[in-house]
Amino acid sequence: MTFTADDEKFMRLAIEQARLAEAEGEVPIGAVVVCSGEVIGRGYNRKNSGKSALKHAEIVAIEDASKVIGDWRLDECSLYVTLEPCLMCAGAIIHARVRNVFFGTTEPKFGGVVSLAHTFDIEKLNHKVNYAGGLFAEEISAMMKAFFRNIRNGV
Repeated sequence: MTFTADDEKFMRLAIEQARLAEAEGEVPIGAVVVCSGEVIGRGYNRKNSGKSALKHAEIVAIEDASKVIGDWRLDECSLYVTLEPCLMCAGAIIHARVRNVFFGTTEPKFGGVVSLAHTFDIEKLNHKVNYAGGLFAEEISAMMKAFFRNIRNGV
């Protein structure tokens, strides 16, 4: 897939969100929701600080976007996220009716889009999510590996 300059711009904003997570000692995952060319939702991983397994970057960004537009339906929106959404987040994306998802790197242990499960490809679902991965994959993968290496080394 060929990504556009806008795709790159919005993924860079998701990476900025991931850096905010990292600065708080959270796993560096970030997301933004875009509608009509504008960012309407932002989020980063907050599982530890929020004391909740539900505080994934995608969920936080979807909640933020829903508040901005005053509706849970995000059917005209795209989500940019640094890491392939997990099963939970893939389900939330479907329920929020997000139209497009762009992710950076794959998640072999929990990935719900292409790695572990193909949630968006389930034929009988009433909502179809378009998706593409690999945008800045090497950079994002390096950021994730460095984070976990620092954890292991007590940094």
